[in-house]
Amino acid sequence: MHPILLQLARHGVSIVLGNVLLERLGLPIPAFPTLMAAGALTHGRLAALGLFLLATFAALAADLGWFLLGRTRGGKILKTVCKVSLSPDSCVRQTELLFERSGMRSLLFAKFIPGYSMVAPPLAGAMGASVLSFLLWDGAGNLLWAGLGVGAGLVFHNAIDRVLGMLSTLGLWALAVLGVALGLFILWKWWERRRFLHSLVLARIAPPELDGLMTAGKKPLVVDVRTATALQVDPRRISGALRMTLDELDARLDGLPRDRDIILYCT
Repeated sequence: MHPILLQLARHGVSIVLGNVLLERLGLPIPAFPTLMAAGALTHGRLAALGLFLLATFAALAADLGWFLLGRTRGGKILKTVCKVSLSPDSCVRQTELLFERSGMRSLLFAKFIPGYSMVAPPLAGAMGASVLSFLLWDGAGNLLWAGLGVGAGLVFHNAIDRVLGMLSTLGLWALAVLGVALGLFILWKWWERRRFLHSLVLARIAPPELDGLMTAGKKPLVVDVRTATALQVDPRRISGALRMTLDELDARLDGLPRDRDIILYCT
């Protein structure tokens, strides 16, 4: 057996529990591969049912914490969660749109969507979902996620051992290659975000500047393009703002006045 699997066999419960909780805290340490590796050992070292229940309830407990924070802090906690995303500018909006389409049912598959798995629980809380409804949908989603992870380990235990054995022959080179690949990906996302923000330097306007324009009587046209979910989470609006979604913007562009500054507002 591969040394990594031997360590997992000795400390499997602690490793799985720690990995699940760290992932739910937002760290980029996916727990699904650990579940698969642990599942590969259940024939003698780990009880499959115990591992399955441990992963399910650990994830559910962490999700419940995020859900309760969403109920008490609303949209503020969503922005906090999205700050750990590599694409924070689109994080909130994309998750809001997905929640609008699928509602609480989205918790069934949230664990399989990068980014959404972290934002879905606090978003459900911010939307005012009941605790019982959240526990039912998120519990079912965690059962599915943990079941697939442990089950895949049981089915492919021989293949998992061979893959780890192959990586061990590369020694530190394997870790170096994985580290460089991850570093390059993060660097690329950072550069992409920096380039995007640079292109908007002249297009952005700070709230005090907008207030100054409105106070001076220049009457800029403010267009509120927030999603319906964002409006429900935070119903506050800029006085006189025109309401439309980004999908409607192209179709209604010709109807907007050309003699006024047009300012789009979103979360």
